[in-house]
Amino acid sequence: MTSPTIPVELIAPLFSPQSFADPQFIDVMMREVREKYPLAIAQVPGFAPHWIVSKWADLREITRQDEIFHSNENSKTLVTEAGQQMIYDYTGGKPNVLETLVHMDPPVHGKYRAVAAPQFMPGPIAAREEQVRGIARKYIDKLIAHAPEVDFAAEIAFYYPLEVIMTLTGAPPEDLHKILQMAQWFFNYADPDLKRPDFDPTDPVQVVKTWTMVLEFFNEYGNKIIADRRACPKDDIATILANAKIDGCPMSESSLGSYFLILGTAGHDTTAASTATAMWILAEQPELLARLKAQPEDIPKFIEEVVRWATPVKHFIRTAARDYQLRGQTIKKGDRLYLSYVSANRDEEVFSDPFTFNIDRPANKQQIAFGYGAHMCIGQHLAKMELRVFWQELLPRLDWVTLAGTPKVAMSELVPGPKSVPIRFSAK
Repeated sequence: MTSPTIPVELIAPLFSPQSFADPQFIDVMMREVREKYPLAIAQVPGFAPHWIVSKWADLREITRQDEIFHSNENSKTLVTEAGQQMIYDYTGGKPNVLETLVHMDPPVHGKYRAVAAPQFMPGPIAAREEQVRGIARKYIDKLIAHAPEVDFAAEIAFYYPLEVIMTLTGAPPEDLHKILQMAQWFFNYADPDLKRPDFDPTDPVQVVKTWTMVLEFFNEYGNKIIADRRACPKDDIATILANAKIDGCPMSESSLGSYFLILGTAGHDTTAASTATAMWILAEQPELLARLKAQPEDIPKFIEEVVRWATPVKHFIRTAARDYQLRGQTIKKGDRLYLSYVSANRDEEVFSDPFTFNIDRPANKQQIAFGYGAHMCIGQHLAKMELRVFWQELLPRLDWVTLAGTPKVAMSELVPGPKSVPIRFSAK
């Protein structure tokens, strides 16, 4: 039986970072894909064929079976065939430039996840709340100092979650700008405002240079902190990493560097995207702002819907380790699957009226922005707490807010969060 194929003219924009600068365009495109091609193959020139997984139920079924759908047989994120070959050449045959939790398969994934996962469970995270609340107040004071206008994304949302995760990790606040810069150079390589200066994403030499600069930075940075914590332990994640062992041996320098990279990137960019999105929404919906100010107990519901609405990580790639039947189709061993998290979070079969921002939606807790299964985001409890604390602290001080210009979204097929949210506001 021939597998269904999505018309290339419909699906090709999904394979371009530039398309994600317009979230509404992606929403409209993926709504048609869900309706007409809920599980079908995309054959876009320059890319290997990919099954496009657009439905919530299918994405959940795949992501709960790591032994069948692997994360490290091909690039974890979408790349061209030429780009995949560049990765092989750069890494000496490995399918990914990075070696983080995101890129690992069982049983290795479980061993590395267990190193830090206990620190991100609800209990330990709750014990950090006052520390996080202090950082939130610092950035709210900074916001108010900018009144009556500020670019909320660039001045506040980029930095607040980054300072939280780096403080918990053990990195000094004065390093935040450099860490943010390295993360943007790596993940926002196609965005003219966030990429490395003079970087040409079509030039393989420049691509490799950027990879090298970012990886060397995080390796050197992480290992410097690790050396300090082995000599002088502290109450932070760096100390846990410094003393962690995998199969009885200390973690390698590259593994430690990758851990710092994932904490310094995934540990902040997704929450930054959600924080900026939340302000964007409130600036457009004064009645919602008034409700949250009057009923702060609704803030957790607001946060859950913000996360669904933003869905910061738009996709990941899995590879089938064996043949598998799904939605009446046969996925063959070796086939690649593009998991569209943003499409799953707009699935009409799960979320009624999914294109309306609704904090009272009963299904909001079924949002899948943090993933599912063993690869579910290790930092989800921290992210929700950061968002809750920030708005608990800001809303009593915020009189009103409106947009002072047109928000802009980063050009990235992975985490295209708002890069500019200009607001005009009054606060005390």
